[in-house]
Amino acid sequence: MRWTRNLLFILLLLVSMGTLALAARVKDITTIAGVRENQLIGYGLVVGLDGTGDRGGTGFTTQTIASMLRGLGITVDPAVIKVRNVAAVMVTAHLPPFARPGSRIDVVVSSIGDAKSLQGGTLLLTPLRAPDGKIYAMAQGPISIGGFAFSGNAGGGVQRNHPTVGHIAGGAIVERAVPVQFAGRDSLTLLLNEPDFTTSFRLVETINRQFGAAVAQAVDSGTVTVRIPEPYRQNVVEFVSTIENMELTPDTVARVVLDERTGTVVIGENVRISTVAIAHGNLSIEIRETQQVSQPPPLSSGQTVVTPETQIQVQEEKANLLVLPQAVTIRDLVKALNAIGVTPRDLIAIFQAIKAAGALHARLEIM
Repeated sequence: MRWTRNLLFILLLLVSMGTLALAARVKDITTIAGVRENQLIGYGLVVGLDGTGDRGGTGFTTQTIASMLRGLGITVDPAVIKVRNVAAVMVTAHLPPFARPGSRIDVVVSSIGDAKSLQGGTLLLTPLRAPDGKIYAMAQGPISIGGFAFSGNAGGGVQRNHPTVGHIAGGAIVERAVPVQFAGRDSLTLLLNEPDFTTSFRLVETINRQFGAAVAQAVDSGTVTVRIPEPYRQNVVEFVSTIENMELTPDTVARVVLDERTGTVVIGENVRISTVAIAHGNLSIEIRETQQVSQPPPLSSGQTVVTPETQIQVQEEKANLLVLPQAVTIRDLVKALNAIGVTPRDLIAIFQAIKAAGALHARLEIM
């Protein structure tokens, strides 16, 4: 019951925080069209491992080694390559907007073979490509896995964190910039992270009020176009900075999120309940199984056997009928559910039943 009360206390706290309706900055709820990260990917080799590399079951590792050595002027047959200090990896990175040649970005290195650990390894020079096939960065450097993995010859071992995935801070150098024309633009397009017509309308009103002219216009629930005034045409950065730091209160759809795997329930601020009666009763089933020894009579041909004996006890608590009035708030709902002592699992079932009855005026999402 203690952890049940703690969960309901958290729900009350979330509801109380939601009623404050704090304003958010425009930069936290929108993005500018065309100003985004680009994903990069590459295939490479990690060397210098202490016998924890690919075991040879992955032929592409030896083929890659042979190709690399051939490029260095050394010819070797892939079939005779037997190394355990090398691992084939995939290298991924995010190219930030406006990154210029010479800038450094972080990379993530992940084993794709049967290597046991990348600890102590060094990534060899690896080209990183975008979906257009062009090389935008080159990655190389020592890998940090933030953990370890040790095992003995007889089996078993100790492992901390995930040793087959590593990170190289600033491990890639940008070689090509993504062309983005920003200066001299006459308009911007703002994309809402959570499309909503009310939020889109409030955003337009906020921008127009700030500049004293109808420079913003809502295209749909997730898109707002902004015309850049003439004085800002040569200083678009200042114009964007002004818009980003404006504040408004975003609107959200009433939503109840249920996670049945963890028993987590999150209730939005605008959730409302129509008049409904809830009956809550716990059914407790206890099964006990004991072993009984059956002895045969003396001088008989019988054998001593062990027989299981099962006892089943069913106990059902008296159901409490709770009537919730129409347009009840979430605060009142949580108080009422707390009064009858529901568990998180019961809470999930109750919300599903209220939704099925048509009394829950919110979107029910089950994770």
